[in-house]
Amino acid sequence: MSELLTLGVSHKTAPVALRERLALPEGRAARMLAELVAHDEVHEAVAISTCNRTELYLVARDPVEAEALALGALSRQAEIRPTELIGRIYSERGPATVSHLFSVAAGLDSMILGENEIQGQVKRAYELALNEGLTGPLSNQLFRDALAAGKRVRSETRFGRSLSLSGVAVGLARDVLGRLDTRRVLVVGAGENGELTARALARRGVQSVIVTNRRYERAVVLAERFGGTAIGFDELADELARSDIVVTSTSSPHQIIGHENLSRAMEARAGRPLLLIDIAVPRDIDPQVRDLPGVSLYDMDDLEREIVRDQSGHQAEISRARSIVREEVERFESWLQGLDVVPTITALRERGEAIVAQLLRENEGRWESLSEDDRERVALLARSVASRLLHEPTLAIKRPARDGDPHQLTQAVRDLFGLDTAAHDDGHVAEVASLEARRSSRGA
Repeated sequence: MSELLTLGVSHKTAPVALRERLALPEGRAARMLAELVAHDEVHEAVAISTCNRTELYLVARDPVEAEALALGALSRQAEIRPTELIGRIYSERGPATVSHLFSVAAGLDSMILGENEIQGQVKRAYELALNEGLTGPLSNQLFRDALAAGKRVRSETRFGRSLSLSGVAVGLARDVLGRLDTRRVLVVGAGENGELTARALARRGVQSVIVTNRRYERAVVLAERFGGTAIGFDELADELARSDIVVTSTSSPHQIIGHENLSRAMEARAGRPLLLIDIAVPRDIDPQVRDLPGVSLYDMDDLEREIVRDQSGHQAEISRARSIVREEVERFESWLQGLDVVPTITALRERGEAIVAQLLRENEGRWESLSEDDRERVALLARSVASRLLHEPTLAIKRPARDGDPHQLTQAVRDLFGLDTAAHDDGHVAEVASLEARRSSRGA
């Protein structure tokens, strides 16, 4: 039987310096997942990589070996020894994996509890693996249900209306500089975080928003959406000398603002201070620029320290969100446990069909005078008798599966009927796929 497991790091266990080394852009994530699935021990794989976490979700035949493979893949990504990840990396199996992913999708494991971006990030991570053919029946159901749990939390509680990371970044700028409407702001990166940042700035009354991106046409689209101005990426150095606030949120694997070019920009500013907010992982800005006079730099670690939330005022909503997640986890676990009885039910059905076929063969010589139609009627009657006899045992197995404890009764049925379910375990995933397909078709 296959088992679910996850392995990863988050803002709770690793500083941004390590998280950026473990970050997985889409192409790199697809390659790592494909390498893992190429091993016999791993059947399905999905990777979530955001500014706050990098996590691998696996469906594995041998969870111990799969965990070792995943640890090796992550250590190679970070270019460090696996032992250096000890104390930073966490792993979960089975129900703990389910609970963890559902909490992540609901925003309960985020740096900013209830953040809005994580739902879309989980969805994109799943869709990437799905499109690459790296998911399967169990991971498909797991991620679909996790996304549904997150959506339910956001629709049924006020917990899902909390600030986004970009909102916190803009709030920090207001705290440091005061009024923002007269400030010139440069947004570097036209992806989702760039767009969210531009929107948050517009809501704060900022009139002068400059957007730059490696793909100029994307910068133009974003700038026009919020009444700003787009500039080419080659104009970045000049704009650093003019802007009051710089917010970077690219997906570049390399730093784009270094110590040397920022030093030149500060000389041109004639002492005017510059606030830099780097919400990218890997980081966009060289952390050593902090030693430049007039520069204030905040990265993800700094933002985490700056986030001060009055949790007491939100405890009721947080409790409600956790309760919803528990309900959805239990629902998924019930579905999963129901699948555990599939090999037994299949073997029971096949045993009945085999007995009918054997009896028909043994009595073939006694029915020489029967017509073909009569033979069909006898065969149909025999199959009906077997089906009715096995109906109650089948229902009995399914009932405890729904209640959460199918193992004792399924073992009793195997013993009573002399069933060997090992031959059906290899076909278990196919059964799951069939169940999933029927479920999807009903929901279409």
